[in-house]
Amino acid sequence: MTTSNQISNLTAELPRESRPEALAHYAVIYIQAIHWGEMDAFNHLNNVVYYRYAESARIAYLQKIGAFDGSVTILAQSSCQYLRPVVYPDTLLIGVRCQRLGNTSIVIEYSYYSLAQQAVVATADAVLVRFASDGKQKMPWTTAEREQLFALEAEFGHTPES
Repeated sequence: MTTSNQISNLTAELPRESRPEALAHYAVIYIQAIHWGEMDAFNHLNNVVYYRYAESARIAYLQKIGAFDGSVTILAQSSCQYLRPVVYPDTLLIGVRCQRLGNTSIVIEYSYYSLAQQAVVATADAVLVRFASDGKQKMPWTTAEREQLFALEAEFGHTPES
């Protein structure tokens, strides 16, 4: 089993017809159950947990576009905007898509949708820089990779900046 297959087995695809309207234009939906131990002293989901969820969702997206074949991506920047508190029990649907594809970078955008609240509860973004597998030299996206990413995003009615 390849690394890509191992990663894909960790995620589940949400059927298109089951997506909330708020996530209709996101290429990947990552399903994340809230765990009791992730709550903080104020009885809501700890802010750090959103970044862990983003990491898992990001890996699902990168696997979907085949970005684990011969390169590595390094997180250069990330931010999260908390819109509504999330409490246990709940399940988040995390929409992931490319906001902008640069020469050697990608800006990923997230939307956290609460099933309990039936609303977007947070938004986030991350900048990743792509390197050769040795991690020493930036690696540009090939024309074929760019076309594959844009085709995936177009399936969901989204066009990233380039």
